[in-house]
Amino acid sequence: MELLNFFNRKPSSGSVAKDRLKLLLIHDRINCSSELLEMMKTDIIKVISNYMDIDEADLDIQIGQAKSEESNGTVPVLYANIPIKNMRKVGNQ
Repeated sequence: MELLNFFNRKPSSGSVAKDRLKLLLIHDRINCSSELLEMMKTDIIKVISNYMDIDEADLDIQIGQAKSEESNGTVPVLYANIPIKNMRKVGNQ
C-alpha cells in the first residue's frame, strides 16, 4: 500500500513555496505586475474570441522561464493554455 501512496503524494509545502518564490522573482525581473498580466489575459481573450469559442473559466496564462537558445541563461516566456470549444467559420464574427 505504501507504493500507491508514493504516486499520489502531494508536493511538499517547501517545494510549493519555492515555486511561488520563483514565479514572484520572474514577475519582478520583467516588471510584470498581476494587473498587467490580467490586462494581457483580457486582450488575448478578446482577440482569440474573434476566431473561436473558448472556455474562459479554464483559461490559464502564466509567465515562466525557459532556456535561451542564444545564450546559456534563461528568458521569460508566456505560457497560454486556452481550451477551444468551437472554431468559428470565416465571416461569422
